[in-house]
Amino acid sequence: MLPNERQRKFNFLPNIPILHLYSALPPQHPMRFLGLSAQVFFYYLGYGYLQELLFTLDGFEHTSWFLSCYQFFIYGVLAFLQIGFSGLNQRRASYRSYFILAALTVATMGLSNHSVGYLNYPTQVMFKCCKLIPVLIGGIIIQKKTFNRYDVAAAFCMSIGLIFFTLADSKVRPNFNTYGVIVICSALVADAIIGNYQEKIMKANHVSNVEIVFYSFMFGFFLILVGLLATNRLFSSITFWNQHPITTYGYGLCFSVFGYLGIDIVLTLIKEYGALLCVTVTTCRKAITIILSFALFSKPFVLDYLWSGLIVVVGIYLNIYSHNQAAFNAKIASFTNSLFGFRDPTKSPTSAIPRILPV
Repeated sequence: MLPNERQRKFNFLPNIPILHLYSALPPQHPMRFLGLSAQVFFYYLGYGYLQELLFTLDGFEHTSWFLSCYQFFIYGVLAFLQIGFSGLNQRRASYRSYFILAALTVATMGLSNHSVGYLNYPTQVMFKCCKLIPVLIGGIIIQKKTFNRYDVAAAFCMSIGLIFFTLADSKVRPNFNTYGVIVICSALVADAIIGNYQEKIMKANHVSNVEIVFYSFMFGFFLILVGLLATNRLFSSITFWNQHPITTYGYGLCFSVFGYLGIDIVLTLIKEYGALLCVTVTTCRKAITIILSFALFSKPFVLDYLWSGLIVVVGIYLNIYSHNQAAFNAKIASFTNSLFGFRDPTKSPTSAIPRILPV
């Protein structure tokens, strides 16, 4: 994010020194990254809890696309209000770009919401943890990126862990639904494209987060609305929601607000640190979501969930290591020297830092 854009974005904040200090931090500052990551965890843990809570209502799975329509509408309204506060009144990207982005967003979020009605929630989240795999493929195809051996190994570990996690789920759930797996896989493909496509639009047009959110979700709202009318599901969904207004409209509103606040932070991470590092942060958040899901909602648990999930975690750390090799190697060397008492006072401080491993 450019300095002028960051200043415009935060010029409506209260006159609290810590907020202005935090917003003025450069992307290279560790506190900037840690602060953004903490916000991702807070907003999306609430988002995940409310999403699973909504689907505990009997029959709610048949209105999952109406939930997405409602969610997109709330996002659009909140983005419109934020545009007014920020003073942004000039569109920078083309309508064509935003229509494509809206279609991808509908596929990503709509199919993801829809899959919750057919999959065990931890399994759905575990699939989303592994979207690094299609992100790597999308980065190669869309942005012509190259990735090293550790990224490839991370994708392999995630694939193996995901396979065994799904097999464990099929053993403990007699009503395991393959349709749900197809739906969430389709959402992941769209998710891989959308992360790289967002990054491409942001870099090419210097687009603000709120502009992307407003146009993609308002266009997406109309796309879902047309789909609900075409399939004759709109009025039946409204009837069902009217029978449970607090559980549906109330929880849905809180769910949408948490999601909106989270998406803005995620877009900031994409712009400042790239799609892959953003995926790493959101993947760690999903691991905690899985733990909370087993703790807060009654569901069967087998040890296969644990070790297959650990394989995915290994993949996550391989991905993190691939982007921080010099720092990781320096810490490992320092720890080894301290552990075994190796000292070489004649060496310069910089010579102890290993070179970055070859790609």
